[in-house]
This record gives sequence, structure tokens and C-alpha cells, in this order.
Amino acid sequence: MKKVKLLRSRHWFDDPDTPGMTALYLERYLNYGLTREELQSDRPIIGIAQTGSDLAPCNRHHLELATRIKEGIRDADGVPLEFPVHPIQETGRRPTAALDRNLQCITLIEVLHGYPLDGVVLTTGCDKTTAALLMGAASVNLPAIALSVGPMLNGYHLGNCVGSGSVIWDARCKLSGGEIDKEEFMELVAGSAPSVGHCNTMGTALTMNCLAEALGMTLPGCASIPAAYRERQQMAYLTGKRSVELVGEDLTCSEILSRKAFENAIAVCAALGGSTNAPVHINAIARHAGVPLSMSDWQEAGHRVPLLVNCQPTGEYLAEDFHRAGGLPAVINEMLNAGLLHPDQITVSGRTLGENYAQCHIIEPKVIKPVREPIQPDAGFMVLTGNLFESAIVKVSAINQSFRDEYLSNSDDPDAFEAVAVVFDGPEDYHARINDPSLNITKKSILVMRGAGPKGYPGSAEVVNMQPPDTLIKQGTLALPTLGDGRQSGTSAAPSILNASPEAAAGGNLAILKDGDKIRIDLNTRRVDVLIEDSEIAQRQQKLQLKIPESQTWWQQVYREHVSSLSSGAVFDDMVAYNDIGKKIPRHSH
Repeated sequence: MKKVKLLRSRHWFDDPDTPGMTALYLERYLNYGLTREELQSDRPIIGIAQTGSDLAPCNRHHLELATRIKEGIRDADGVPLEFPVHPIQETGRRPTAALDRNLQCITLIEVLHGYPLDGVVLTTGCDKTTAALLMGAASVNLPAIALSVGPMLNGYHLGNCVGSGSVIWDARCKLSGGEIDKEEFMELVAGSAPSVGHCNTMGTALTMNCLAEALGMTLPGCASIPAAYRERQQMAYLTGKRSVELVGEDLTCSEILSRKAFENAIAVCAALGGSTNAPVHINAIARHAGVPLSMSDWQEAGHRVPLLVNCQPTGEYLAEDFHRAGGLPAVINEMLNAGLLHPDQITVSGRTLGENYAQCHIIEPKVIKPVREPIQPDAGFMVLTGNLFESAIVKVSAINQSFRDEYLSNSDDPDAFEAVAVVFDGPEDYHARINDPSLNITKKSILVMRGAGPKGYPGSAEVVNMQPPDTLIKQGTLALPTLGDGRQSGTSAAPSILNASPEAAAGGNLAILKDGDKIRIDLNTRRVDVLIEDSEIAQRQQKLQLKIPESQTWWQQVYREHVSSLSSGAVFDDMVAYNDIGKKIPRHSH
């Protein structure tokens, strides 16, 4: 391994020009058994950004994996220092875990900048931890490598395969329709979480860890290994070893997170049938990396990519099946051979994407399809615009045949429909009123959720995938068109129009929408418009009084004051101006 001229950590532990300061830093790090030789040698000090805790069950297995990471670092002649970052748990954090993505990013940045670290292993898993740690690492620009905790094993209930997250949306409909009672509902959901690890569907967690690999930030094959498999422990060891080599090679995030890398990630997301949360997170990582990326890039680089992976929520199989079928390496190899990816992009392995995956192949074609026989052509997100918002997305692969037959099959107006708005101001309003018969909700209605964006919620909530009223469900209508300025879980198969930007709380036109307004959705022109005159829109805007709930904590206030729209990654614009800060040694503490 090539030695760098001066390890960053030696500015703390072995600076001959300031022996008094060196002594100050060195002394306390010896108190639990580290030696002067370890801290004052040419051995890189590698941080392990620990996202696992009892509060974060999806990532908790990292508490075990860290042992193998440390052993890998040691065997590569490095010194590991494990540290916690702010916890994130998608389903445990109220009002929404999206608040904490940026907070976890901040904590990582401040640790990497202010402490004696030469490189870092990022322990990813639950969707927002992957985004947060990559955002932070991109800003600091030290040698960094990610390790996913891995998905849970396949879940089963009464012999049937059930996927985490996805089963909840299905079970809610069954409960509302009277097919199951509350006890059966709980038992069904419990069956979907059989082991350590993150969601076992192609939700946001597996999507984002696959995209971390597609970006080049993990070792090949890392994303899909189930958390409980021995290979996950082996990957942890190899990741630890490689983290030390990255320091010696001075291979930093800026060399890996290029424009080509982000275009690769967009294309891979389409082939996976990936989560609708991916654009928010990938755009945020790009902002922190200083790489221009916009929603138009998702349309241009992703929409024409075919769907290759048959996984829930839009397919049949789960993450364990995906891994056994060849996992992401098989998908990338197929895409490389079809010319759908940039093969020359460098990765943390030190090799290019093309070199990493040249020998990979599909093992089970029921789960991973070849490009010549895709599940669906042109399966990437469709980016929409109109007089209600500047941008929103719809997951094309989530438009199933029954929805298409009901709304998109008019021979006189194909791939388009009109619906009458029923507007809800936040999920509390929805849950309180969805079964109110006076709303007159029919198959011709579109359910609109507003006040659910980054400023309005705050943090942006996964609440747009609203189910119909119980009366319609009992009649067999399990899905209505939905539209909103919030998000939906990546485990949901609803073909919602999501992430509308600007949001209602920022003065976007969802704020002026009224019950009974007719909305036209046209996938041919990629437009969503409320069918009222421009003059009426202007009059409503003049009278608009924004409805924003009071901040419950100081952090919510700060978040609201600084956060950008979902389309630009829901980042802090003044924060992304600070990048490459790892090379700037901070001032002394005394």
C-alpha cells in the first residue's frame, strides 16, 4: 500500500511543531488501552460511523458487524475508532424520520472534520442512514466506504411469503374490508420481520443500498447479502480491510461520486423498480458532492430503462430471492452489456464498474430478467409538471393492470384521465374524514394530501399512498388516484403522484386546491393540471393563508427555516456550500 505523505490524524497525535498540543490529544486516547505506537505510527486511523442501536432495529446488527469491520481494519494495519451518529428509525421516529436525515448528516460531518480520523466506514441500512452518511462523507471528502447491514430474511405467515412494509398496506385494506380482524392484522404484519436487517422488499432501504453500490461506494455484491448470512460478516471484514487501503491510495469520495456515477444510479434505480424516495436522497447526495443533478435528469437518464427485477412491492419476490438470483451484480452486468451504464466509473474497490461486474450473471431469471426480456420497458420514474407544481414523480412500474384499465385505457384519451379532487390537510385530517359519506368519494375522485412536505410536516411524511374509504374497498375498489406534496413508503406499490414541489407550505398551488376541483393527469405530456382559469389561480393565491403547524422543537423550527424542496433533495442550501472540508485541518482546541 502506498503511504500518504502525512496522515491527517498525525496533526493531532504526532505534530513535532506543537508537542504540547500533541501531548494533550494523545494523553486521553491512551486511557482505555491504546498505545503511543498505534496513534503515532503510519497506521491510518479509521472511523466506524455506527448507526446501529436499540432505537434503530433495522441497523442494530451493525453492533455485531462492527467487530468484523475492526478486525479487517486491524489486519490491514489500521487502527479502528468506532463512534455513534444520531439514530434514525423510519417507523419509530415521530413526526417523521426525514427530519433526522439531515441531522445525522450534520453529526457525521462534524465528527469527520473535528476528530483525528484518516478515513471512515459508513454503516448503512435503513434508507435514510444510507443517504445521510453518503451526504456527510461527500461533504467532508475523506476516503470513505459504505457497508450495508443487509435485508432481513424472507418473511412468512401461514406458509405465505410476506414482505416487510408492503404487507402493511395490503393488510390495512383487508382490515378495512372486513377480511381480517385486528389480531389477524398484527399476526400478519409480524410475520414479515423474521430476522435482523432492514426491509426485505425493494423498498427505500434496499433501493438505496443498491444505489450506494451502483454509485461505487461499496464493494461489489455488498447491497443484497441478507443480514443473517455469513457472507454479510465476511463483507464487513473485507470492507474494513479496504478502508485502510483507500487511505493509502488517497481515493476520496470526489473521485467516485462523479456525474457519471449519479447517472448510473438513476438508471439502476429504474431497472430495480426502486423506491420513489430515491430521487430525494440521490439528489441530496449529489448536492453535498457538488455535482449538478436535477429532476429532469431522472426523466432523461432513467425513464427509458427497462424493469428487470421482480421484487415486491411491484413484483413477487423478496430480497433473499433477489440475492440468490444474482443480486445487484447480475443487474449491473445486464445493463453494462446493453450499454445502459457508464463502465469506466471508478469505485471504492479501486477498479471500474465494468471491471467489477464483468463476470457476473443472472442465476434465477424468474427474479431477475435479461434486458432482452424485461418485465416492463420504459420503467423509470416519470417526472411530471403542471399548474399545481413544478415537479412531481410517478412510479411507472407501480401502475398495475387494474389501475391502467380503470384510468388510462380510454381509447379517445389514452394514458390520461380527469378526476375530482378531495383534499386533505395532513394525515390526521385524512384519517378523521376518509369514511365521511358527505365527501362523496367515488372512482372518479383523486385523493389529495397536502401539508406533508419538508416544511409543512415538517420533514416530509410518507402519507400520500392513501387508501379509499371502507365502502369502496368492500365493493372491490382497492386503489384510487392519489396526489400529494409528501412522500410514500418505498414498500408501497401505489401509483401515487408524489413529492410535489414546491409544497403547499411553501406556497405551491396545492395550497389553493379545493374539494370539487377537476384535475387532469396526462402521461403523454407529463402534465398534471387543475382545470381552472389562470385568473382564478391568481385570485386564490392572493387570498391564500398558509396552514403550517407550530414547530414542537427547536430543531423542527431550524429545519423548516433552512430546508429546500423535495425536488432539490430537501437539503440545507447554505450547508452544501461547505465541501471538501476534510482536507482543512481545524484549529487547535487549546
